[in-house]
Amino acid sequence: MAHSYDDLDPETQTALGLTRDDLLSKLGPRATVYSSNEQMIQALADQIIADYRTCLDAGRDQVAMIVPVGPVGQSQLIANRCRAEEISLSRLTLFVMDEYLTDAGQWIPDDDPLSFRAHMQRNLLDLLPEGMRPDVIVPDPADPDRVGREIHRLGGIDVTYAGVGITGHLAFNEPLPGDTTTEYFADLPTRIVPLLPETRLINSVPAARGNVQRIPRLAITVGMREILGARALRIFMNRHWQSAAIRRLAFGPVTAAFPASLAQTHPDWTLDLVDHVLDQPEPELA
Repeated sequence: MAHSYDDLDPETQTALGLTRDDLLSKLGPRATVYSSNEQMIQALADQIIADYRTCLDAGRDQVAMIVPVGPVGQSQLIANRCRAEEISLSRLTLFVMDEYLTDAGQWIPDDDPLSFRAHMQRNLLDLLPEGMRPDVIVPDPADPDRVGREIHRLGGIDVTYAGVGITGHLAFNEPLPGDTTTEYFADLPTRIVPLLPETRLINSVPAARGNVQRIPRLAITVGMREILGARALRIFMNRHWQSAAIRRLAFGPVTAAFPASLAQTHPDWTLDLVDHVLDQPEPELA
């Protein structure tokens, strides 16, 4: 039974009311659906390697990608396959989407289990021989403009891979309360951002067993400018709570109030998702 939301515009209400079949039909070939999270994570790892090779075959001397840490699991799969098949990633630069910061605006320590840069070190770089490792750049609060400079030097981003947050963020590009100007939001660069309470809450569930206080209040994120400037945008969704997000992302209004909806403006964007993400976002008492 469809629910009416008095505080939502009609286009968003219609999007949230889409059935599984309607959603699949409207997405068409843009979406690839997997039966399990493991299948999707394997597909993400394989896609990154395939895109890297495609870019090299097309004549790119150096390949540049923006990558998330979450969903997790793909980095180790990439390292394992590269070792097994002797695939060198030495011509690849990976821009990690974001990193948590302390309240003082500095990277959280390397030994913090939440550190994205430490995760990449352990699960990718340390698993590859030195000559096969990609260059990994993490946004630095001491020099946020470095991301833009390096992207310019490399000739642009070839592919952005992204997940979607509960607020609709890509990377940590949270909606700005009171400002839904799409053009302004789409041009935001790498910067320090405060994390919204909804983001800290949902991130605390898988990462800290519900300990919201353990999730940092600040982060540094690549901007929508860098994400949308990629030649291809590939979005991966595997959480049950993303059933609402996929509908708003793909068929809601394009608005900075739900940043992932800006994907609709990209000329080459695709979705990879686990089957349960297609379920309607309607209540169900367990």
